[in-house]
Formats: sequence, C-alpha cells, structure tokens
Amino acid sequence: MHAQEKNISNEELLKRIEALEADKLEAQKKKDWGVSFYGFVRSDYIFDSRQNSYVRELNLNLYPLDEKLDANGKDINGAGASNFLAVTSRVGTKISGPKVWGAKVSAQIEADFFGNTEINKSSSGSGSIGLLRVRHAFATLDWEKTSLTLGQTWYPSFITDVFPGVSGFNTGILFNPFGWATQVKISQKLSPDLTFIASAYKDREFATSNASGGFSNSAALNSSVPNLHGQLRYKKGNITAGIAAEYQSLKPVIESAGLKSGHKVNSSNYLAYFKFENKDIIAKAYGVTGENLHHFVMIGGFAGYLEPNGQESYKASKTSAFWVDIASANPKVAPGVFFGYTQNNGVDQGYQNLYIRGTSGNRILDNVWRASARVDIKQNKFSITPEIEYTVAKWGDTNADAKAGNNLKTVGNFRGMVRVMYSF
Repeated sequence: MHAQEKNISNEELLKRIEALEADKLEAQKKKDWGVSFYGFVRSDYIFDSRQNSYVRELNLNLYPLDEKLDANGKDINGAGASNFLAVTSRVGTKISGPKVWGAKVSAQIEADFFGNTEINKSSSGSGSIGLLRVRHAFATLDWEKTSLTLGQTWYPSFITDVFPGVSGFNTGILFNPFGWATQVKISQKLSPDLTFIASAYKDREFATSNASGGFSNSAALNSSVPNLHGQLRYKKGNITAGIAAEYQSLKPVIESAGLKSGHKVNSSNYLAYFKFENKDIIAKAYGVTGENLHHFVMIGGFAGYLEPNGQESYKASKTSAFWVDIASANPKVAPGVFFGYTQNNGVDQGYQNLYIRGTSGNRILDNVWRASARVDIKQNKFSITPEIEYTVAKWGDTNADAKAGNNLKTVGNFRGMVRVMYSF
C-alpha cells in the first residue's frame, strides 16, 4: 500500500515537473517575441509670402518660383499662400522575435498619410494626399559585428544620426538627400568605433526624371544594375562622422527612334558628414557633390543628346550642396538655426533636352539657399515648434551648359510655420 502511494506521488511529481518546464518554455517563447507601437499626431500651420515649387499642398516647399510678369509688369508669382495640414501624422510598429542563425531579429513597419501622388492642377483631383503610404518596411538580422537589413528604409545617403532638425517637413530637402528605397544593406563593425556599410537599392517613390518615351520610374526598372553605395562611419563619444560614395546606372528607355536603345545615364556622388553633441549643444554638418541627384529630391537630373542614328543618349547633370544645423540640447526649450546652399553645376554642351528638377521653360536655377530659425518647446511627449524660414532662388536663362546665363533674377520666399506634435 505504501509502495503504491509512493508510485502515485512520483507520477504526480513528474507531471508537475513537466508542466513547470512547459510553462517555462512557453514563457521563454513569449519573451522572445515583442511588439511595440509608436508614432505621432502632427499638424502644420504654414504661411508663405510667395508661390513655390512644392509637394502636397504647400507641405513640403522646394524653392521659390521664378518671376512671372503680367501685361502690367506685376509679378504673378509674387502672391502669398497658406495651408493647415495633418497628413504627416505617422504610425509604426516594431517587432522582435526568436534568433535566426544566431542573429537577433527585428522588423519595422511605418506609414503616414502623405500619399504618393501630387494634385493634378489641370483637374479637380487631389492626388493621393491623405491616403496611407508605406515609409518603412524592413527586417534586420543582427549578429555581434555584422547586421543585414532587407526591405524598404532610408536611403543610405540619408544619415539618421545626422540630418537637419528643422521644424518644416522638408527636413532640409534640396540640401540633404531624402527618401527611402527597398534595399539590401550590410553593416560590418571594423572596430568598436568604425563601421563599413554597403548597400544595393532600387528607387521607387523617389526616382529620376522621365526621358522622352519613358514612364514613371522606367529608368530604374530598365536597369539591371541597382544603385551601389559604400560608407565608412565613425562614432565615438560626442562625435559622429563619415564619408560615402555611390554609383548609379539607369536606362531611361529601351526603344528610341524605332530602334532598340542601350543608352544609359551613369553617375556617381560623394558625401561627408559630421556631428558633435553634448548636454548643451547639437551641431551637425553635411556636404554632397555628384551627378543626377534628382532621386534625392535635389536639383539636377540629366540631359538628352541626339545621336547620328536619331536616338537619344544621356549625360548626368552636376550638383553640389551643403548645410549646417546648430541647436540647443535643452530637453524643454531648444532653439536652433539652419543654413543650406545648393548649386547647379550644369551638363556637357550639345544637349537637345533637359530632364532636370529646377527648370521652367527656358529658365533654370543657378543656386538656392535657405536660412531658418526655430524654437522647440517640449513638455513630456507634446511639442510646439514655431519656425521662420527664408529661401532664395537665383534664376537665369538656360545657356549651353544648362546653367543660368543671362537675365539673372533673385527671388525669395518667407515662410512662417508652427508645428504641433504629440508623440506616442
């Protein structure tokens, strides 16, 4: 009798141990998985003194439009504008899971309501503004010294540690590369402070101009070679710095003059960046120079040249830009200033067509500069950031080098805006 009771007790004890182990295993599985949500609700209140080249109903301003005189000699584009928008509100999800091949795994999906297409000014349509669009959708495998990112995220030339802290949604656009693309990115730590980054990506939402006979993003789709980017990044203590180079090969069309076309737009660009940060100040600087920077939402693109067989060949235009941003690191009231400059360096002579951002009829941009000042007022997750911004564009008649030649005219736009944002 005692032996039987002892056997039953052992069986019960074994079951209890097995149940405990199962509970621990289930708890570990739950611990391996993690999901968090983030985002912000944002409203922008915008007032301009002049008409601008812009995206999404004034939300993202590029440069002031050239002077346009009516029969009375008055500048039609010298008219103000304003808008209130909340389409840059954002929501995202971060996910982590069990290790894969010894690597920590994470993923991120993020979207806003900015849309993907602009208003069609020739009709009553409003494009896709206000509709959800994908910003980020990628997964990362992270080993001790190596990480692999697959999916859509920031261009490798957009440095997440070093970008302008301006209030406006332009994020320093025209002077700092902007955009995201689906890519394969490998980061390799060469030392605790030095990292090498290699990336191959394809443009999608942010693409080069369309050549005659091309269509949206056809230049990237027709190319069998992705954009190739290499970068060295140094980060230690208060300092972040880096240099990078990129190569791009595009094929705008596959047919020209009724013949199969193999003409490409080959280009390269180079950049450098620097950041110093302590408890009192955040100072950043960035410079880029290169060809066909259109996909970075910068001025430039490429030109078309007539070949003897009637086909069109292409050469990239040259652009350079730099910016500096200095701000207080105060967690409650943080003033900041920004200055950016970009220069159109033209193309080779002999072109027939220009596929370039920054042209209007026979007029072209020579340079654009912008200065702004802001104050970021923060309380917990809520912030109000007023900003004043002055952008100046120099226009001129397009010459043989696709630069601004005669009849130079400088125009400026004063923008006053307030950003109101609650983050979660």
